Formats: sequence, C-alpha cells, structure tokens
Amino acid sequence: MSNLLTDRDFWVKYWESKTDLSVVIPETYLFHRQLADIVKNNNVKTAIELGGFPGYYAVFLKKYLKLDVTLLDYFVHPPITEQLLETNNLAKDDIHIIETDLFNYTPAQQYDLVLSCGLIEHFNDTADIINRHIAFVKPGGSLFITLPNFKALNGWFQKNFDKENYDKHNIDCMDPALLEKICAAAGLEVIQSRYFGRFSLWLENEQQKSLPVRLLKKTMWLMGKLFTKVFAFDSKQLSPYILLEAKKK
Repeated sequence: MSNLLTDRDFWVKYWESKTDLSVVIPETYLFHRQLADIVKNNNVKTAIELGGFPGYYAVFLKKYLKLDVTLLDYFVHPPITEQLLETNNLAKDDIHIIETDLFNYTPAQQYDLVLSCGLIEHFNDTADIINRHIAFVKPGGSLFITLPNFKALNGWFQKNFDKENYDKHNIDCMDPALLEKICAAAGLEVIQSRYFGRFSLWLENEQQKSLPVRLLKKTMWLMGKLFTKVFAFDSKQLSPYILLEAKKK
C-alpha cells in the first residue's frame, strides 16, 4: 500500500475548489496561544510550516510572532500565497517558499520550530512522516503537529456525509498515545500529546451538500456547542483536534 493517501491531482482540485483563500489572519488564530508560548519559552527565531499551502500559519508566525518563516508544500500556487501576504500587509518575499516532494527532499537547513497542521493524517506510515518532520528540527528545537480527530463525533459526521474526504485520512494515526510513542522512540521529549478543543463539525465545500445534510450539520453543531459550553473539557469523543508538541534533545 502506498504511504500517500492523496496525490498532486487531489490537491490541485482541492485548492481549485476553494474560494476566498486570501483572508486576514487574526491574532487569535487557532492554536495561537500554544504557538506563542513555544516561541516565547524557547527563543524561537526560525520556523518552517510543512504542507501548509496557502500558508496561513506561516503568515501568522511572520505577522504576529516576527519569525523568519519558510513554507514547504508539494503544491504551491504563488499568486494565491502572494495575495494572502498582501492581504495581511506582508511583502511578497516575507515568507520563503519551497515547492517540493517531502519524500524526495533533504533539508538544506534546520529550524527552531517545525510545524504542520492537518498533514500527517494523509499518510499511512505515521512514524515515517513524523520522522521527516523531525529531520527539519534543530537540536533543542520544537516540533508542533496538529491534526483532526475523526474518532470524535466530527469523524462520524464526515464518514456518513463526506465519505470521499473521510477516506483520504488515516484514522489510526488519530491517537495521542501513538504520536507520543513515535516521538519518544525518535528521542524527542514529548511536552504534550492530547485532544484539543471542545467541539466542532465541518464539511468540505459545505454549500455543495444537500439542504438536509446542511441542516443536520447546523443542528448538531448548535447542540454540541451548547453542551460543551456547560461541560467544558477536551475529550476523545468531542474534541475536533489532536495536538502534539515535542522537543528535540
């Protein structure tokens, strides 16, 4: 079985289906507190976002945390990234771009912070893709990985109403204990590996779904938000994300 659950054609079609990609990235962007703490506590100066096109986290790190940032992805369409930078009052050359296949690339340098958000779940061999991240991390540097938790209610919704998208994900890797074990085996100090967030549901290209599906999604979303407002805790059953932070010794 191929390690890759997606191919270039998938990503070209995926990004071509999106509209309004050029958005203002807020200071309160998802995972902003965790990233700010890593940068502050570890004197981070350089960072690379893997698989992050069009570069939302790269923009966040440059715009608010003033890092020297690189974006690496298998597919990069420069006009989209350039427009995103302009929308966020950044110059075209404020982010370094590397368009390459991660599996055929040897890092030219290492970074204080290596992150990916929504990447590792598209590969069958979780240890292999995480170790490819680690190759970019400086000694003493930090690794920060997030991925969706499709073992939660959100995953049930994806499986039943967007099976095509669900099948592009490695569900087995959505396990904090597994991610911690892989990093520990690679010699990293695991700072945290846990479920993250109270509750959320989403659908890719939601407006293309049928009205009953959209109404069901809205109803479940409202019920879940109300429930987790009263019972506020992270959990395998409801949390939409998994978060991994580790440090290279």
